[in-house]
Amino acid sequence: MHFEDFDASPPAARQDAELPTRLQYLIDNTPALIYCTVPSGDFKMTFVSNNAFNMLGYRPEEMMADPNFWFDHIHPDDAPRIVASLAEVFTEGQRVYEYRFRAADGRYLWMHDTLRLIRDAAGRPLEVIGALTDITDRKAMEEALLAKGIEQQQLIGKLREAHEQLLQAEKMASVGQLAAGIAHEINNPIGFVNSNMSSLQGYVGALLQLIDAYDDAIAGQPALVAQMVPVRQAADLDFLRGDVTALVSESIDGLRRVKEIVQSLREFSHVGETEWQLADLHRGLDSTLTIAANELKYKVTVVKEYGNLPLVECRASQLNQVFMNLLVNAVQAITGRGVIRIRTGVQEDWVWIEIADTGAGIAPEHLTRIFEPFFTTKPVGSGTGLGLSLSYGIVNRHGGRIDVHSQPGEGTTFTVWLPQHPPQRDAGNAGA
Repeated sequence: MHFEDFDASPPAARQDAELPTRLQYLIDNTPALIYCTVPSGDFKMTFVSNNAFNMLGYRPEEMMADPNFWFDHIHPDDAPRIVASLAEVFTEGQRVYEYRFRAADGRYLWMHDTLRLIRDAAGRPLEVIGALTDITDRKAMEEALLAKGIEQQQLIGKLREAHEQLLQAEKMASVGQLAAGIAHEINNPIGFVNSNMSSLQGYVGALLQLIDAYDDAIAGQPALVAQMVPVRQAADLDFLRGDVTALVSESIDGLRRVKEIVQSLREFSHVGETEWQLADLHRGLDSTLTIAANELKYKVTVVKEYGNLPLVECRASQLNQVFMNLLVNAVQAITGRGVIRIRTGVQEDWVWIEIADTGAGIAPEHLTRIFEPFFTTKPVGSGTGLGLSLSYGIVNRHGGRIDVHSQPGEGTTFTVWLPQHPPQRDAGNAGA
C-alpha cells in the first residue's frame, strides 16, 4: 500500500479548505449578480460576482474600479427615485428596487435589486450587499399585458359605443316605421277631410251669398224685413257670417299643418333610405325644427340665416339626428327665454352648419370631454351623455368634424363641417 497520496487530515478539515472555492463557484453561477458596496457616499462597489460579464458585459474589476459605477449606470429617469429613498436602507435594513441598468452594449436592462445592510457587532454599518436579477423579459411581458389590457378596454369602449349607436339606429328605424304607419293611417282620412273642408268652404260661401240675395230681394218689402229682424238677431247672423268663415279657414290650416308634421317626420327619419345620397340639408334642418317645435316654441326664438348650400352626399337621417341632438342641447342650456341661431354656408369643398344658443355655456374644464361617451353635466336621470358622442361619431363617419366654442354665461356655438363628397365610403362606413 502506498501512502504518498493519502490525505490523513480529518474530513471536516478538508471541507473547510475547499469552502472558499465552493462558495466562489456558487456565487459566480447563481442567477443573480451579487455585489457589495461601501455603506456611504457613492456606494462604491467592493465586490462583484464573476457572472456580471454574462449578465451585463462588464468585468468585475471594471465595475469596482469606478467609484461611481453603480449610480452612473442607472437610468436617468430611475435614479432620482432611488437616491430619494436610499437612506431607508439604513433605517429599515433592506430595500427592494426595480430599475433600468445600462449594459455594456448600451441597452438598458430591467433589474430587480435587493439591498441589505450588514452591521458589525457594535451595530455600525459595515457594508451593503446587493443581489441583481435581470427581469427584462418579465417587464416586457408586463408591458405587453398592460398594452393588451388598454387595448381591450378601448375595444370594450368601442363595442359599447357601437352598441349604443346600434340601439340609436334601431330607435331611429322604429321612428321611421312609426312615421310610415302614421302617414299611411292618417294621410287617407286627412285627404278626404281636407277635401270635405274645401267643399264645405265653398258651400258656406254659397249660403252666405244666398242670404245676401234674399236680403236684397226683400229690401223693398218693409213687412218681410221687420219679420226677419228677430230671426237674424236670434241667429246672430252678423257674428256667424264672420266666425264660420274663420272656423273653416282655421280648420283647413290645421289640416295643412298636420300634413306638414307627418311629412316632416318622414323626412326626418328618411324612411327606407339606407344608402348614401345627395340631400338638401336645409330640408333636414326644417323637418327637425318641425319635430322639435313643441320643445322649442315655449323657450326660444329660432333665427334662421341659411346660405346657399349645394346638395351634400350623406345619410340624411343620421345628420338629422345630429341636428336634433344639438338643438335639444341648446334648448336645455337656456334658462327662461333665449335665442337659437342657425346659420349655414359653404367654404371651398366644405359646407358648415352652425347652431348657436344664448344659454349658460360650457365650463372650460368640460370642453375637452363633451364628446366622450356617457359624459354629462346634467343631473342624474336627465341625460345619458351619449347625444354628443353619437353626433361626433356620425359626423366623423361622414368625413367631417364638429367645432365648439363656448363662454360660460354667454352661450355655446357648435359648427358641423361636412365635405360635399365624403372621401371614403367603404362598406363599414356606409353601414354604420
